Amino acid sequence: PGNGTMTSFAARSRAAVDAFYAAALQHGGRDEGKPGLRPHYGPGFYAAYVRDPDGNKLNAVFHDPG
Repeated sequence: PGNGTMTSFAARSRAAVDAFYAAALQHGGRDEGKPGLRPHYGPGFYAAYVRDPDGNKLNAVFHDPG
């Protein structure tokens, strides 16, 4: 694990990002950024960030610029 490495998962919807975040926390993950828009990454960029129990940084993102 390290802060310079992150695994990202492409989600099919905002609801999928929300579900990823909830499941991660339910299974021992730690919050690193609640689900929400991240306009500094572009319009429609919706993401959530967690650390798994081993310390790995994970992200789920849905990008809908429309």
